[in-house]
Amino acid sequence: MNKGDLVDKVAAKAAVTKKQADTVLTAVLEVVMEAVANDDKVTLVGFGSFEARERKAREGRNPKTGDKMEIPATKVPAFSAGKQFKELVAPDKE
Repeated sequence: MNKGDLVDKVAAKAAVTKKQADTVLTAVLEVVMEAVANDDKVTLVGFGSFEARERKAREGRNPKTGDKMEIPATKVPAFSAGKQFKELVAPDKE
């Protein structure tokens, strides 16, 4: 599913126009990205959490030459699925 498909489904589910759904979805995504970029954690109960995580410096290899190289430390965005989301994707079968 791409963004256009998601906009269509949101518009249908919320009974709004596609343009309104696109505007809201774009705004939500921008706010989440800005918050994570500013080291804030965004938690949507049941859905999951978005946050920035530190990745340590490590040693890697140049794929062309095989030479060792140092990969610097960096920050990366991360998502952790919430309990409700996890259960929807992989329901317990008892």
